[in-house]
Amino acid sequence: MAKRERVVRMSVEQPLWRALTAYRLLTMVYAVLLFAFAHKQFDRPWVAAAYLTLLAGWTLVTLPKVANAVSCTKRFLCADLTVACTGILLTPLADTHERIAAGGPTLPSIWTAGAVLAFAIKGGWRWACFASTFVAAANLVQRGEPTRDTLHNVLLVWVASIAIGYVVEVARASEATLARALEIEAATRERERLARDIHDGVLQVLAMVQRRGTELGGEAAELGRMAGEQEVALRTLVSSGLARPSRISRDESLGAIVAAFEVEEPGADEGELDLRTLLAPHAGSRVSFAEPGTPVPLPVPAARELAAAVGAALDNVRKHAGEGASAWILVEDWGDEVIVTVRDDGPGIPAGRLDQAEGEGRMGVALSIRGRLRDLGGSAELVSVPGQGTEVELKVPRGSTQ
Repeated sequence: MAKRERVVRMSVEQPLWRALTAYRLLTMVYAVLLFAFAHKQFDRPWVAAAYLTLLAGWTLVTLPKVANAVSCTKRFLCADLTVACTGILLTPLADTHERIAAGGPTLPSIWTAGAVLAFAIKGGWRWACFASTFVAAANLVQRGEPTRDTLHNVLLVWVASIAIGYVVEVARASEATLARALEIEAATRERERLARDIHDGVLQVLAMVQRRGTELGGEAAELGRMAGEQEVALRTLVSSGLARPSRISRDESLGAIVAAFEVEEPGADEGELDLRTLLAPHAGSRVSFAEPGTPVPLPVPAARELAAAVGAALDNVRKHAGEGASAWILVEDWGDEVIVTVRDDGPGIPAGRLDQAEGEGRMGVALSIRGRLRDLGGSAELVSVPGQGTEVELKVPRGSTQ
């Protein structure tokens, strides 16, 4: 038995979370070493020592929180940002005014950027902008006045965090697009595998039954005819896909989106429907179905009414053209309108027969076909030549079907 395809999602974010974990550890050690080498220059070194002890413990305890997007919650991000801003605001209490005026580092130093980057990776550039604004405000309050170095550092953190947040959003969109493409590819391969199995087994048996039944004649011939119809129907199903939804790609701000036009449940009149999925079941041993290679979307009510009109036309072929007549369905999508042509090779309709049938109360063509198309804002044209069959052309303008 062939092995089924399985789509594996590869997270592009995980390396960013691992890098953030390493960054927080390294910058925590860096902040502690800065204090250790310059603690004699502090006015209140005990304030700095207490805060850095808290910072080291917080960094180590919260390592699991920055392991992935799920564990990195909003509550943790707010607490982490609070720890960073608190360290910035405590700097004037611990350090001397001269060192601060000379551009000395804050107590958390560059560890603060890790808190902002966590916002960027978790929520994108908008979250990064929010966090960097709080850090910028804390730095301005800590300095007392906006010096050139302070503004430079604030702007650098702002731009860097927003840029990383934007890159994360683009990476997420790319990952989602890749995952959708892999899913479609896996579904296509599975469909092809099943089609091969069906072709090698069921279809060949049906074809053999049809041939043998025709050769034997009698009741076996009728059995062969039914087998032939089932073979054609099964071939149509396999060639058009095992799943009824049809897909089409379009461009969106998040990348290439694969949209599905699905056959909706009865009573659901919203959205669009692929007309091909409603007409494909009509295909059989004596009914050929030709369709475009792309979906033919129509509003659900219009698609159903048009399909019903096609069904009515085929009913007329079976009733009036005889059991041996063949029919052809052609679907054309011209953008502004959809045209469905139903043609048969029967004896045709004698001149004046439709008017006579309408006078006798037989309203198949008048109501089931022309009436439906009239309600949709379209038209139904019937051309019949005695001895050469009948052709029904159904036109539905898209603008009038909304």
